[in-house]
Amino acid sequence: MQHERHAFKRHEMKIRLAQTPEEIRVAQRLRYHVFHQECGAKTTSFQGIDEDHFDAVAEHILVVEPFGLEASDFALADGNLVGTYRLITEASAKSVGGFYSQAEYDLEPLLARKSDLRFLELGRSCILKRARGSAVIELLWQGIWDFVRRHRIDVMLGCASFEGTDPAAHAEALSFLAQHVPTPDDWNVKAQPSRYHEMHLAPKETYDAKRAVANLPPLIKGYLRLGCYFGQGAVVDHEFNTTDVLVILPVAAINPRYFARFGNPM
Repeated sequence: MQHERHAFKRHEMKIRLAQTPEEIRVAQRLRYHVFHQECGAKTTSFQGIDEDHFDAVAEHILVVEPFGLEASDFALADGNLVGTYRLITEASAKSVGGFYSQAEYDLEPLLARKSDLRFLELGRSCILKRARGSAVIELLWQGIWDFVRRHRIDVMLGCASFEGTDPAAHAEALSFLAQHVPTPDDWNVKAQPSRYHEMHLAPKETYDAKRAVANLPPLIKGYLRLGCYFGQGAVVDHEFNTTDVLVILPVAAINPRYFARFGNPM
């Protein structure tokens, strides 16, 4: 018998922003479940909550599925939370001392060079395991794009992750990103010197580029399709048990074929 959860389609789910502290708390519990219980993060989070001081100034995108027959640990008033993303505008970041990703990457030179542009940081992306698939991912992207259009954002950026804390385990994938989609000079960003790990781990001629792309995490693969760049250097995040790369996605660089699905820039 096919499990009921498979019956939910993209058009039956909804995408919206969290409206109350209680809804943000449900998103934080989902994040804890995915990052800590599934992926082995070891942060200072407690009582089943993944929380930091950025949450208070961020917008939280929620993907909500209809109530089903089975109980959910992540119930909201209008359904069950199955996916979330955190968005931080540049103005909000300044109110708390900078973007989350500035602990890993030196963004100041880029922000100074592009001071006429509006930046948005994407982070804390997670989807409940049973709901992972293209429908929820597309809804999250629709929510992000709606926010980008509404607020006239020019650039999206943020850290994306590989599992584990050994960059060498992802040598081909990291090398591909560094060699094929590096930031142009005017978008260049480097990892903080104390946290910098080389991404050029394998010469181009020693690996198959198609295989390297196929082995990328789904989120990074999605960013790549959209037309993003990747900053210099990987960063090992021992708290979250990940190896991070910096994604930079100018709206002007997005592949226009995606506008037919998500809407043209304003």
